[in-house]
Amino acid sequence: MGLSKLWAIAYRDLGRNRRRSFFSLMAVALGLTLLIVLDGFISGIMESTLENSIRLETGHVQVRATSYEDEKVSLQWDDLLDSPDALAARASALSEVRAAAPVLWASGILNTREESVGTRIFGIDATSSLYDPFREAMVAGEFLAPDDRRGILIGQRLADDLGLGVGDRASLAVVDSDGRGTEGTFTIRGLFSTGVFSYDDGAVFMPLSKAQALTRTDGHASAIVLLLHRQDDADQVAAALKSPGVAVLTWEKLLEVFLITIETGMAFYVILYGIVILIVAVIIANTLLMSVFERVRELGILAALGMKGRQIMLMFFLEAALLGLAGLAVGIVLGSAGVAYLAQTGIPIGSMGEAAAGIALGSTMNARFNPGGMLSLSAWTFAITLLASLYPAWFAARLEPVEALRSL
Repeated sequence: MGLSKLWAIAYRDLGRNRRRSFFSLMAVALGLTLLIVLDGFISGIMESTLENSIRLETGHVQVRATSYEDEKVSLQWDDLLDSPDALAARASALSEVRAAAPVLWASGILNTREESVGTRIFGIDATSSLYDPFREAMVAGEFLAPDDRRGILIGQRLADDLGLGVGDRASLAVVDSDGRGTEGTFTIRGLFSTGVFSYDDGAVFMPLSKAQALTRTDGHASAIVLLLHRQDDADQVAAALKSPGVAVLTWEKLLEVFLITIETGMAFYVILYGIVILIVAVIIANTLLMSVFERVRELGILAALGMKGRQIMLMFFLEAALLGLAGLAVGIVLGSAGVAYLAQTGIPIGSMGEAAAGIALGSTMNARFNPGGMLSLSAWTFAITLLASLYPAWFAARLEPVEALRSL
């Protein structure tokens, strides 16, 4: 019996019990839809968090003193760069570099009459395009001027918590490079809202020169932060900037913990994907097995007429393939629509993102299309659908014609 004839029989058999075939098809479709939406959602969260971390803080490459440690936020001169402007100029001269600027990091306490809150101070080059994301995120007031000696920027959420607004004054206390406490009064020049809690809740920006004066670091900087035109050039730029006394770190090293967390988390999602696909496989196997029981007499007649066992098995494989292909088509359409919707509107997480300390997680989680993941999940779903037909097909092929004809 030719393959075309087997296709016709498989199609006809699925049409016998249309309701059951429809629900089996929808099981494949909805299972794949769930997988595609979940994969797009996970990809969106991970990619946007990585982009936010690079864009807002680490850059693609950083140049630091070899002894500098993130955890300590040290202001000791031995842990800082003593010629940041020269290093920034050298970095900016590279064709792969889009922007490079020195930054000074310090820990501080922002005080009002009623409340105090711990903050991270960023002394920045206010003219650098490195801080365009914060310029674009301004919701009130103005961005800093390079020569502003008394102005600071804070996040809208932090301002709301402290009851501050543009033009209000607040006290900022730090421990300087000598280990002594020092304090200054500053005016709120502007408020920003990046949608990333770690900045909107606890960052204070001021001109680099003022930060150096406040912390008594005398022209030193914590790092030179570089943004590149292409992320893939990070290793090449790092190699070009290597020199004695400084450490050059790429974004992969700076975000090593985050990347390891992603890799570990993906193992959990693979298990979840597998559970969904196995549920679909059980439904398909059940559908085909029920079909075998309903068609025992027919299968006996086909066997008596000379249809070989392998042809009977192939017939059930083709039924599974028809269910799988139709389910894949519907699932890809529904899954793509779901990803498109979540990419556009996202899911607001409100204050839950505050728990993600040290991670540039936004206040809204958006999905992203992941064509490679969609193709892989579709292939696995189809493969498991075919594998699920193995037992029903084997069972049907083993039926003895005489015994099958006796049953009714």
